[in-house]
Amino acid sequence: MSASAAQLVHAALTRIREIAAPELQSWRGQCAVLVGVREPAEYATGHIEGAINIPRGVLEFEIQASAELENVTDPALAVRDRPLVLYCRSGGRAALAADSLGQMGFTRVVSLAGGIGAWREGGGAVVMR
Repeated sequence: MSASAAQLVHAALTRIREIAAPELQSWRGQCAVLVGVREPAEYATGHIEGAINIPRGVLEFEIQASAELENVTDPALAVRDRPLVLYCRSGGRAALAADSLGQMGFTRVVSLAGGIGAWREGGGAVVMR
């Protein structure tokens, strides 16, 4: 049996926790690491201040500083019980990423419901660099 991307996201949403854009500030107060899982070109068009960019396609490898990526990772990601907030454009990739990280033993991972789109619609600022 095969599944569509939408079905995979729906299944992931049953296993993860999502937070709404207004809740992001309380997570940031817990020293959460904000991870944008969009592609670098998307990240460059605007991202939430303080976010690090780890594209969905390499997340599982980079989060553990794998040899495949020349052992490059952010030291903030070494602690598996550190709060992580993942976001993408609309929420699907972040949900899949949160589900995957949960399977890898990360215990405090949430996905930003609606992604950066919901963040912007709620008046959240973005930065470009």
